[in-house]
Amino acid sequence: MNYSGADTATALVAWGNAWLAGHVGLDEAVDAVEKISGPQILSTSPGESPLRRGLGELRVSGMTALRLALPAPGDPLGLTGPPGLNRAAIEAEAAVIVTLPDRSVGLVPAEDRRGSSYVGVLWNAQDANPGAPDVPTLAEADRLLTLAMRDATEALLTVDDVSGVSPEIADALADLRDRGEHPLAPGYPPRAHRVAALAGRLSIVVDLAHQLDARGLTADQMQRRAEALRLLDGAIRRALVAACNSAFDPVP
Repeated sequence: MNYSGADTATALVAWGNAWLAGHVGLDEAVDAVEKISGPQILSTSPGESPLRRGLGELRVSGMTALRLALPAPGDPLGLTGPPGLNRAAIEAEAAVIVTLPDRSVGLVPAEDRRGSSYVGVLWNAQDANPGAPDVPTLAEADRLLTLAMRDATEALLTVDDVSGVSPEIADALADLRDRGEHPLAPGYPPRAHRVAALAGRLSIVVDLAHQLDARGLTADQMQRRAEALRLLDGAIRRALVAACNSAFDPVP
């Protein structure tokens, strides 16, 4: 089981919101999240608690929603500060923002290894600034993803040699395509499922493209490919954030 902060945070937001909206039970939600990255612990100022108990306590405190943040250097996507939380989330490449009646809390994931065999996730809690982050709507993110995919196609087609592709990534891409998996949970609108599924596939394509042998490309081709992949990565992150955060959007 390979650890990914982004995958873990995406699962927690998707299944956590499905639980808050009444589409699944707490046990089902936690089981689905822990299937992604193993057992998970929530670390707050009083101490640590298993994810199931931690989520239950947050709900008792009035938790109404979870928001996804998938930041990158120079792009604090989904974050509102303070700087300490932003730095930690950017380093982890992900965070989950908990909405409470009187405050917000940021949960930053980290791989948690204890002893010789325990591998899980530790969620470190920090205060988050209130207010809505600057993120696109689901419709905007859908449009941006389509445009970025179109722009990236030409750049990626300049690469003919795929001998350097990791077999693991190639197998993962084929497996994802065959099974049509996506990171969302029951209760999300159909458009959110579609956007998240496309973003998931494209994220593997981006990983694959970064491993391609660049020999034979001109400096201009390499620059155009790198820029196209950068823009596509940003569009993918925005699509996943918008999809996961659409759980409570009004039904059109």
